[in-house]
Amino acid sequence: MIRLRASITAVVALAVAAWVSPQVSGQGTVDVEFAEWSTSTPDAHPHDPAFSVDGRSLWYTGQRANTLGRVDMTTGEVREFPLPGRHGPHGLVSDREGNIWYTGNAAGLIGKLDPKTGKVVEYKMPDAAARDPHTPIFDQSGVLWFTVQGGNFVGKLDPKTGAIALKQPSVPRSAPYGIVVLSNGTPVFDLFGRNAVGTIDPQTMEITEYALPEGARPRRIAVDGNDIVWYTDFPRGMLGRLDLKTKQVREFPSPGGRASLPYGITTTADGAVWYSESGVSPNTLVRFDPATQTFQTWKIPNGGGVVRHMVTAPNGDLLLAYSGVNKVGRVRVRKTT
Repeated sequence: MIRLRASITAVVALAVAAWVSPQVSGQGTVDVEFAEWSTSTPDAHPHDPAFSVDGRSLWYTGQRANTLGRVDMTTGEVREFPLPGRHGPHGLVSDREGNIWYTGNAAGLIGKLDPKTGKVVEYKMPDAAARDPHTPIFDQSGVLWFTVQGGNFVGKLDPKTGAIALKQPSVPRSAPYGIVVLSNGTPVFDLFGRNAVGTIDPQTMEITEYALPEGARPRRIAVDGNDIVWYTDFPRGMLGRLDLKTKQVREFPSPGGRASLPYGITTTADGAVWYSESGVSPNTLVRFDPATQTFQTWKIPNGGGVVRHMVTAPNGDLLLAYSGVNKVGRVRVRKTT
């Protein structure tokens, strides 16, 4: 256990754009409002965002700065928490008590930060081959699940005991990447190194794989209220839909075209799918309505600099990390029809 002093390094004014009208393919239904904050440390490379349990704060991993950052979205105050050693934080998520759990991508560990005290607890991988934990998420029982990209594992950590269990997919270099949890508590992850998505049994750790079209490479993954899996097909410029029950896959060409490099993705309670095209300059925010099979597209005001991950806050706002421009942001959605 390591005790650290948390430091307030900057207070940044809230920057809010006007409500932005989209470029539309089909019938438009929403407008969005972008708000953004700069990271305190220059070149922090904010990789992933997360929301706090109280809904007030946006958290981010400062991958290059070796920090975790917290933005008070009401006051605009930015506070950064330095991490020990060289953890290279990648993904993060809050537990029910407000602790922030993150993947130490450069150190082969999972870390837990207590924002009240600045204490960091380290949970080392039990296998040295699991060198680069990637994305974490909690299931409904409070167990932390995570992917290990280069090491080729899916893992779980029991916060009550600190025990870690690891499981590898059937094929080497599958590159487990994004991870979500179904309504029944089953984790689903995408295999960026292959054209596949996998599920893992929470008790037995048995992995079941679902094939995607030839050439597909799912970069990030999301799940909607009906447990339909959505993924961004990075090299082929596609939005993909996978029904785990029928194994049926459908593909929708992204508005930016084959070279649009769709990346971060999430869903909202109305069933819409949101993602960003990282190969378009400036990056775009895209909304797909499965009911009408139509897209809306907005240019990200700050350029984006690659939106590697996005999440939906409990109130329906979207939280994004703009890695290349050292900013994090909130997207507020307003229905117009």
